[in-house]
Amino acid sequence: MLWADKYRPKELLSLDYHIPQATDLKNLTKDGDFPHLLVYGPLGAGKKTRIMCLLRELYGPGVERLKMENMNFTTPSNKKLEIMTVSSNYHIEVNPSDVGIYDRVVVMNIIKNVAQSQQLNVNAQREFKVIILTDADDLTKDAQHALRRTMENFQLLFGFSPNAV
Repeated sequence: MLWADKYRPKELLSLDYHIPQATDLKNLTKDGDFPHLLVYGPLGAGKKTRIMCLLRELYGPGVERLKMENMNFTTPSNKKLEIMTVSSNYHIEVNPSDVGIYDRVVVMNIIKNVAQSQQLNVNAQREFKVIILTDADDLTKDAQHALRRTMENFQLLFGFSPNAV
């Protein structure tokens, strides 16, 4: 295990920066309803750490049991796409920009698959499902529009993690 991962904060209130925002997120976890989130900042600002603390607050330590998985997609022109995802029983994390201009296909299919699947942990204390899209600022316009349309159709919690420059 890397040193940075070993000593990474695991709770929202143990974060050193933006303490008022961490407190606000902790208060949001107490409600049954949760808004879509856009977490932004420069590289190394702690976006992923903050998101993982939030997930741990929502679901407990089970979110740290991660697995890497390759997902395959087919475009309308029958081109085969493969993308790596990281997931737990409570969330899935994907970087759709890894497939370039075909990111729309990945965004639509992952959201539909997650929305239509049953929650892996039936005892989960939350009714929503979590999808984390990393580098969301690199999505093509088509993927952004597809994301908006698909979000309107399904009730999911999205965490976006763009890298602001």
